Amino acid sequence: MGIHPKIGITGLPRSGKSAVLAKVLEMLEEERRREINARGGDGAGTDIIGGMRTEPLMENSERVGYKVINIKTGEEAVMAHKSIDSRLRVLGYGIDIESLESVAIPAIEHARDYSEVIVIDEIGKFAVESEGFVNVVRSALEVDKPTVLALHKKSRHPLLQDIRRRDDARILEVTPVNRALLPYKIHKLMRETY
Repeated sequence: MGIHPKIGITGLPRSGKSAVLAKVLEMLEEERRREINARGGDGAGTDIIGGMRTEPLMENSERVGYKVINIKTGEEAVMAHKSIDSRLRVLGYGIDIESLESVAIPAIEHARDYSEVIVIDEIGKFAVESEGFVNVVRSALEVDKPTVLALHKKSRHPLLQDIRRRDDARILEVTPVNRALLPYKIHKLMRETY
């Protein structure tokens, strides 16, 4: 087992998992920039945070789908949408495995190989339908780097079960009570090894 924590952020839908994650990333990024500047570098080309995140697609304040985004390049693709006509449907959304894989897999591979911190937001009901995605996440977990994962709370998928059981995993649940302070707690956990 490595020394760097794999931090899983979980919580009910709309609990604020993504907001907590975004704040942690902002704090890490800012801090590393300061350290680099203090040493007289400009931080250009420093590959601090890599991986993927997902964002809901809204229409008239209703969720109609989800896109996956490569944190490093900004590249994005729609991975689930109510209007996608797919044999694969989850919770009323059609899943586009190819779109998901075209962005998520290179993003995670790059983070695994080159970034200081790996981010995977989120391992949830859509992405686990892709075997390629599950395999690349497993490979990223084998690397000893600080890793932050947003985990779907109710999923019983073997990948999530395995993450929850890891000795180096810390699973933290976002609640309305701890939401504001959780980013600082996670940041501190990561700092201890970083």
